[in-house]
Amino acid sequence: MSKGPVSQFIEHHYRHFNAAALMDAAKGYEQHLLEGGKMMITLAGAMSTAELGISLAEMIRQGKVDIISCTGANLEEDVMNLVAHNSYKRVPNYRDLTPQEEWDLLENHYNRVTDTCIPEEEAFRRLQKHLVAQWNDAEAKGERYFPHEFLYKTVLSGDLKQYYEIDPKDSWIVAAAEKNIPIVCPGWEDSTTGNIFASYVIKNELKASTVKSGIEYMVYLADWYRNNSAGKGVGFFQIGGGIAGDFPICVVPMMYQDLEWHDVPFWSYFCQISDSTTSYGSYSGAVPNEKITWGKLDIHTPKFIVESDATIVAPLMFAWILGW
Repeated sequence: MSKGPVSQFIEHHYRHFNAAALMDAAKGYEQHLLEGGKMMITLAGAMSTAELGISLAEMIRQGKVDIISCTGANLEEDVMNLVAHNSYKRVPNYRDLTPQEEWDLLENHYNRVTDTCIPEEEAFRRLQKHLVAQWNDAEAKGERYFPHEFLYKTVLSGDLKQYYEIDPKDSWIVAAAEKNIPIVCPGWEDSTTGNIFASYVIKNELKASTVKSGIEYMVYLADWYRNNSAGKGVGFFQIGGGIAGDFPICVVPMMYQDLEWHDVPFWSYFCQISDSTTSYGSYSGAVPNEKITWGKLDIHTPKFIVESDATIVAPLMFAWILGW
């Protein structure tokens, strides 16, 4: 593939330190795909509110991503940005806000994520009524689905199109729903839509079992991994740390150690973008070699770590992989 101006810039200028690690990791990702490997991307933090969809959606459309693990926040916030973008509020001086100014944002129904405030009414409530309809419909039919499947149904129904405020090509959930790529969303309960669902369960208006659980996600992932890890195997591209990364990477030692399936291959590429410092007991800050001791990575697995801001690094790596 001939490389575009962004890729040419990266290759010429990014020669040392974290810049070189970015370049090496991007070339490793590209090589993994060229050799027939598949790739998981994990999304921690607030990558959707950071509008990573602008580049991630194209990665999905071009078949550069085979499965995604993400937090419930990233699952919902991509769609919230899709339907309420014009009502978002940027606060460039967020470091200087007083407690009173933070309270004023709450009173005006703005929930702040670093420099970006999500508007409650336009984002949360606009999505809520359509999701609730999907939950009720499934329960009435005695059906159960994963959180991402309910969101896919909501997006693919076309009910949200009336609200679109960005080009849907920049929504990674739209791209993922249209390709029906697998998603695992561990800890979905720790999200706004998870909290909303819990409120309906508390009011006895929905059953908790209508939305499939995290354990069922692990079973689902184990089945997917068994069916997709032949040949070159599956790579692991981790953005940030936390449950979005730790949950799916554990599927390999779970199958090998707990199920005693000794033919399970290790993850065959590993890259983490993180600004977490190496510390005591920190998963996000653990160096990749620590994962060898847990049976997640092989001695020979290509390993990369880019210690920088994922909102800067990930789009540049995606640009290289896409040839931009």
